[in-house]
Amino acid sequence: MRCVWRASAVALTAIIFTGGADRAFCAADYAREARLVQEIVPAIVVGDAVYLTTAAQPRVLALYTEAASPAFAKAAIIVVHGAGVHPDWGLINGLRSGLAEAGISTLSIQMPVLSADAPREQYATLFPEANERLAAAVAYLRERGVERMAIVSHSMGASMADAYLSSPSAVTLAAWVPVGMLSAFGSRPAMPVLDVIAERDFAQVLDIAPKRAATLRRDRCSKQMFVAGTDHYMENRQKELVAAIVPFLVLAFAGKC
Repeated sequence: MRCVWRASAVALTAIIFTGGADRAFCAADYAREARLVQEIVPAIVVGDAVYLTTAAQPRVLALYTEAASPAFAKAAIIVVHGAGVHPDWGLINGLRSGLAEAGISTLSIQMPVLSADAPREQYATLFPEANERLAAAVAYLRERGVERMAIVSHSMGASMADAYLSSPSAVTLAAWVPVGMLSAFGSRPAMPVLDVIAERDFAQVLDIAPKRAATLRRDRCSKQMFVAGTDHYMENRQKELVAAIVPFLVLAFAGKC
């Protein structure tokens, strides 16, 4: 793990974690990311591999899946995975392909990763680079003529999305679906939010959920939703999750929240 010690906690870390103890600052593990790309691209069944460009990385993998029968013209979803995985992993594959089947095109992007032994809390040091990748995803979709966008994000990916949405450079999105989010919101959401939590989610997710509920927008769509009979990874509830997300996005994209 490539780390250097800093004198105080990284400012972005404070968004998620409390305490002022010194923390390790870890650089993104590009070699690990390259191995993930080599592993998944040849095995892609649904969608196409495309590559985004950021200041830190000239080729960032993303999987674009176009809806065969679009429910909304010029609309798409950015799908964001959690710590240490990839844009075709487990639940993310189910979301990106299931949402496209339901009529909304998806762009699932490779987020920066740390080495396999890095603690989850150190991922906060990657938030600036994650912001760049989310901005590149928005730019890619705009180039394709997309006008209405939403983010569906899981676990640490939800915290990365939150950091982007809380930043001054973030664009206005139609909706956001954090799934199994590990932290409170960095700022009060400016868009409709469907905050999804598993019945047997991590204790950290369950403990912080009431704080997020108190800061949701008071609109027709924003709410917390608990998915029964599953855990943080929702391996046995992917279809049910997609079925719950689609009506929320339909209302949000139609401006009916």
